[in-house]
Amino acid sequence: MFINSLMAYKELFCTNKFLKGDFFMKAIIYEKYGTTDELELNEIDIPYPQNNEVLVKVHAVSVNSWDWDLLRGKPFLTRLGGMIKPKHRILGADISGRVEAVGSHVKHLVAGDEVFGDISWCGWGGFAEYVCVHEDAMSIKPASMTFDQAAAIPQAAVLALQGLRIGRQNTKRQTVLINGAGGGVGTFALQLAKLHGAEVTCVDSTQKLNMLKSLGANYVIDYKKEDFTQLDKSYDLILDVVGTRSIFNYKRVLNPNGTYVMIGGSLSLIIQLLCLGPLFAKKENKTLKVLVHKPNKKDQDALTKLYMEGNLLPVIDRRYNLNQVKEAIRYLGEGHAKGKIIVSVVDDIQT
Repeated sequence: MFINSLMAYKELFCTNKFLKGDFFMKAIIYEKYGTTDELELNEIDIPYPQNNEVLVKVHAVSVNSWDWDLLRGKPFLTRLGGMIKPKHRILGADISGRVEAVGSHVKHLVAGDEVFGDISWCGWGGFAEYVCVHEDAMSIKPASMTFDQAAAIPQAAVLALQGLRIGRQNTKRQTVLINGAGGGVGTFALQLAKLHGAEVTCVDSTQKLNMLKSLGANYVIDYKKEDFTQLDKSYDLILDVVGTRSIFNYKRVLNPNGTYVMIGGSLSLIIQLLCLGPLFAKKENKTLKVLVHKPNKKDQDALTKLYMEGNLLPVIDRRYNLNQVKEAIRYLGEGHAKGKIIVSVVDDIQT
C-alpha cells in the first residue's frame, strides 16, 4: 500500500500536481537542545524537491560526533544559526539511498540512481525515510558497495583525507600519530596513511587497540595508561580527532617541519591554535591548525575509487534501525564506537 502511494506521489510530481501534505514519512525530530530523550519518532510530510534538489529515499545513515554535539548544543559554536533552539529539526548528515524524484534544474542525477553523500551543508535531515538534498552533495554509489558502507564514508572519510592532505610532506615515509583513532575518522585515516607508506601510531582506549592493529597500525597507545605527549617519540604529522590537551603539549612531540591538524576537540584548543598557531609556524617551523570541514563530492568520488580498488574499507561497529536512533547516538556519544555506527532505515538485502 505504501508503494502504491509512492508511485502516486511520483506521478503527481512529474505532472506538477503534487500537493504538500498528501504523503507522509517517519523521521526523528528534536525541538530543543538536550539529551537523547529529546529525540522523537514522528510522522511528517514528505519534502518536495526544489529546482536543484533530488528527493532521496534514505536506506542508511551514519552517526557522527556532530550529531551528538548538535543534539546537546555543545560546544556553544554548534548553536550558530540556532542559539535558542536547533536550526535543523532532523539530524543526520551522511546518507545513502535511491533517488525518487528530481527538481527541474537537476542535470546529473535521475530517478533510480543509487547515491550517497554528506548533506550537512544543504539542510541535514538524514534520520528520516526521505530527504531533499542538493544534487551536488550526492555521489553515485557503486553496485558493489552496500548502502551501509556508502553511508559510512562521506563525512568521516573526507575529514581523514583532507587532514592527511594538509600534513603531506615531501618525504617518502612519514611518522603519523592519530589521536582518537578508533572511531570513524580515525579508522579511515589509518587506512589512508598506510596506503601512502606511513608509519602509524594510534591512540585510543584499550578495547579498540586490537581492531586498530588489524587495520595496520604499527604502534598503539592506550590513552588511559600513557600520555603520548609526554613520551620520547615525535611525529611528522598528528591528526587529532579528540583534541583536549594544550597546544604546547602537541608542539612538543612534533618533528621540525611537522604538522598538527585538529579535526575535533575543545573550544579552548581551537582558540589556542588560532592565536598561537601562526606564531609557532613562524618561529619553530611547526604547523598547528584546525581543519575546516569542507563537504566535497570530488573527495567522495576519490574515496569511492579507493574502495573499488580494494584499498579502503569502512569499519562498521553496530547497526540500528530508525526506531533506535536514540541508542545509536548515545552509544557514539559515550565513546564506545569502533569505526562507524549505522542506522539502517530500509531493510535491504544490500544493506
